[in-house]
Amino acid sequence: MAMAEMMVVKPKMTEEEFIKLPDDGRKYELVDGEAKEVPAGVRHDAIVMRIGYLMYPFAEKVGFLCASSAGFRMVTGNIRSPDVSLVLKGRLPEGQLPEGFMDGAPDLAIEVISPNEDWAELGRKIGEYFMSGAKQVWLVDPQAKTVTIYKSLTDVKVLHAEEEVTGGDLLPELRCKVADLISLP
Repeated sequence: MAMAEMMVVKPKMTEEEFIKLPDDGRKYELVDGEAKEVPAGVRHDAIVMRIGYLMYPFAEKVGFLCASSAGFRMVTGNIRSPDVSLVLKGRLPEGQLPEGFMDGAPDLAIEVISPNEDWAELGRKIGEYFMSGAKQVWLVDPQAKTVTIYKSLTDVKVLHAEEEVTGGDLLPELRCKVADLISLP
């Protein structure tokens, strides 16, 4: 009789354990009970800051713009942290953001694609954003010089460098060229 192999099952990390992780300067998301590092670099962060800078004057009129350290609790239980996110004031109790993680996706989730991006995980993340209430998801690809705007999983538009990005119903006053979002001085 052959000896049965023992399989070691690692316990899933809880949200409370995730919150208490020491800050090592890296960005993590809680995915399937594990802290997963999200790839980023200095150029990536500079582009994220530029996007936030360009969006802020329009965003503050309708809601709150959040950086990548903000966590959103998806219906799957995963904690996702878009690079830039917009939460409209109208969906917040008393117009205030919660202190901890927010239930559901932001109204607009923006992900800046890194050269070493896991495309399968990115696709999964987009699906989770929409399942959890996002109205739009933008994928900003600095290498391809494109912004892909998802209004749903089936309503998708790719904009190129000289084309104009608009905020649509979420940020009606926002208008800028794709190149302006991703250009660094």
